[in-house]
Amino acid sequence: MTQTQNNTKGILFILLGMATFSVQDALIKFIYQDTALYELYFGRTLVAFILLVAYLKFSKKEINLKTHYPFLTVVRVICFFFGFSFFYISLTYMSLAMANALFFSSPFFVSILATIFLKERVGIRRWMAIFIGFLGVYIVLNPDFSNFDYMKLAPVACALCYAISMTITKITSDKDNVYTQMIHLYFGALLISILFYIFTGEGQISNFSDPTFQFIFREWFTNPSYAWPFIIVMGFIGVFAFFFVFNAYSIASPSVVSLYEYSLIIWSILTGYILFNDIPTSRTFIGVSIIIGAGVYIYFREKVKDQMIVTDTPNR
Repeated sequence: MTQTQNNTKGILFILLGMATFSVQDALIKFIYQDTALYELYFGRTLVAFILLVAYLKFSKKEINLKTHYPFLTVVRVICFFFGFSFFYISLTYMSLAMANALFFSSPFFVSILATIFLKERVGIRRWMAIFIGFLGVYIVLNPDFSNFDYMKLAPVACALCYAISMTITKITSDKDNVYTQMIHLYFGALLISILFYIFTGEGQISNFSDPTFQFIFREWFTNPSYAWPFIIVMGFIGVFAFFFVFNAYSIASPSVVSLYEYSLIIWSILTGYILFNDIPTSRTFIGVSIIIGAGVYIYFREKVKDQMIVTDTPNR
């Protein structure tokens, strides 16, 4: 098979992966009133963890929990866990398209962190792209500073935590393989979720009227016969999405397929419209276009400088 054919197949895989992630996000938005955030996080992660271990056993790959970077691994796990907690929380009051558009501010944070921790050189053109990218974020947020709802920043907080996690991944990948790092993420998510169950799982502090805070602190297992089939499906969907993404990067050029990750925004717009009748405003479309344009420019500048700051196989 030629490289062109591989790239075509890789693009198909990445499009399927992003479409699958958009379905997972839609399911979270669909059932958040019938489950607790960390009950959902626990169930989804447990299914994915079991499937990952089964795959490693079936393919006779070594299951290695040892890390050469214990402190950085703990920081990465915590950032990843709470980062996507912010993202899932945002889905309770924000459209799928807006949440994912703001999440794609992560390349801007990655570039900034790379100058600090990886000692990468970021020139004036990339700094301008970062500035313009954050301008796109500003346009999407459409802030009213006299009465700004800071909850709108949750996907941006997710992007920052994700950027920290990916920056650490770039450091630790020289000694810790991808499966070891994925197991750490899953194991850490299960552990932190159990801690949340101990302190909030019986509804100890669930006295909020706001639906978002109810989602965070609601008592676990209040409606398992309805919620858990969705949660289990989410676990399978997440595994399939990772399967598509990893296959895309393994058979095709990362410089080709990575740009198609932005299709997640398009899938989110379609999913949001079909399932929730969400129609993005023209302001959102303009901001999304600026964010995508700035992100693509940063990627190509990294290629020109042979200085790939963003990892080739991002985790979501």
